[in-house]
Amino acid sequence: MPRPLLDETAIHPAIRQKVANLHADLLRQAQAEVAGNAVMVFGMSGNPWVGKARKALDAAGVAHGYLEIGSYFSQWRRRNALKMWTGWPTFPMVFVRGVLVGGAEDVARLIETGELKKLLSA
Repeated sequence: MPRPLLDETAIHPAIRQKVANLHADLLRQAQAEVAGNAVMVFGMSGNPWVGKARKALDAAGVAHGYLEIGSYFSQWRRRNALKMWTGWPTFPMVFVRGVLVGGAEDVARLIETGELKKLLSA
């Protein structure tokens, strides 16, 4: 079932461009990072779950890219653009071979079950 998105016809023409361009620079950077890294983590400083995900990847010997977008006190609007793009509500956001796999607990589960190695070798 596809994720529901507001149809463009339900956005007034006067604001469509504003909606389309909201933090487009960050979204272009995020898409490039996802395309350029087998494993990519998006996070924020001060979030312990981001550290847990990265430590789990490091312990498993999995190289990964990392992009930090602010902290609890800064850049939350920019992070919201990533949340809207992915539909994932929290940080970290972890991608494997271009596929969003979730956050820290999801990555730990993939490592534990061996699924991450399978995804990386495919």
